[in-house]
Amino acid sequence: MEWQRMPPMTALRAFAAYAETGSVTQAGRALNVSHAAISQQIKSLEGFLGVPLLDRTGRQMQMTEQGRELADACFLGFGAIANMVDQLTQLEDDRPIQLSTTPLFAASWLMPRLADFRQKHPEISLMVDPSPELRPLQPGGIDLAVRYCAGGWPGLEAHLLVQSAIVVIASPSLIGHGPIEDPAELLKYPWLQEMGTNEATTWMREQGVAQALPRGLTSLPGNLLSDAARDGQGIAVTARAFFEADIQAGRLRVLFQDQIEKGYYLLSRPGVRRPAVRAFHKWALRQARKDIQGL
Repeated sequence: MEWQRMPPMTALRAFAAYAETGSVTQAGRALNVSHAAISQQIKSLEGFLGVPLLDRTGRQMQMTEQGRELADACFLGFGAIANMVDQLTQLEDDRPIQLSTTPLFAASWLMPRLADFRQKHPEISLMVDPSPELRPLQPGGIDLAVRYCAGGWPGLEAHLLVQSAIVVIASPSLIGHGPIEDPAELLKYPWLQEMGTNEATTWMREQGVAQALPRGLTSLPGNLLSDAARDGQGIAVTARAFFEADIQAGRLRVLFQDQIEKGYYLLSRPGVRRPAVRAFHKWALRQARKDIQGL
């Protein structure tokens, strides 16, 4: 490695802290320095690299494309170092696993299986953060995340847990049993979507129905969305896998279904995992394999 080509470590740390927190003030607190020192270090790093890392033209600074790429590299590099330090010093052995996931996945997939994990690993503590917010995976913080995507997540390892198409569903008590062929016909009904997402409005826009939903849109946690859809309180755009039993039983109708299947992926930082995280990671993948094999 050509060490003389590497930027000063203090500048990289300051930029990585800013990229993580989104604020020079918060980054300064994280590194116990002033916000002015963070700004100076970032400017020094830009001068060293000869490229802008922040766009300062607007009212609020934004990272440039080069800045985002460098931030990903910093998270990967510093994360690997911090993870190895934790492994060597065993400081993290007793820290609970922190898992970030959506409320719908937590209620529909994780909770029915969690007793099995508790039975197999009673010594491991687990903290589940059921939020649609995309939380960064970082040493000392979120260890694992479950997110719905098409596969692949830059800088992270991704393993498929549940594959599922996106469907538009509703209770027959709301829409009846007659055919619905045009998405525009659904404008006369109320809509539901999982809090923190824009699935309903995005789907309608993709179908060429750009006008606002006249009957309103209710955003609520995924587990409550399930109950509301079954009760006929609105039309929902969601992953089919968690509603298959309701669909087969006739409690919900599939009105439209996307052709491209995505899935819920278990995301983790690359590199060595601490023992508790490694145990949960292996357990989750075994559960996914059992689902596929129908065991």
